[in-house]
Amino acid sequence: MSSNNILLIEDNPNDEKLTVLALKEGKVVNQIVVAHDGVEALDYLFGTGKYEGRDVSIMPALILLDLKLPKIDGLDVLKRIRSEKQTKYLPVVVLTTSSEDRDITESYDLGANSYVCKPVDFKEFINAAKQLGLYWMLLNASPGIRVK
Repeated sequence: MSSNNILLIEDNPNDEKLTVLALKEGKVVNQIVVAHDGVEALDYLFGTGKYEGRDVSIMPALILLDLKLPKIDGLDVLKRIRSEKQTKYLPVVVLTTSSEDRDITESYDLGANSYVCKPVDFKEFINAAKQLGLYWMLLNASPGIRVK
């Protein structure tokens, strides 16, 4: 089962605030859950650590994943997400500052649905967030999730 939540996995407080603001400015009204490192993200998804007891049958409708994370990096988080039956088909958009070819290629090799480089300009970032929200939350169909 999927919720309408967005899981934002972002360790930089400024990028977190910017992403949340950009999504709101882009009229994305979904609740945003923030994990600040790879361990916290996996704990949230699998109901371990500080999220022990969370109903893991309710998964986010979208994951926005930064690559450069402390404790467990974004590529390892993505690898784990794709290796587990309950999270295998969750839409994962890599949202990062890295435009390195190896990061892009490895993200897709590990099963990322999309790779977006964070725009530096705030207006561009708002537009990108709006487009992400419109597509991934309204138009995209994922296994087990009905499009209205």
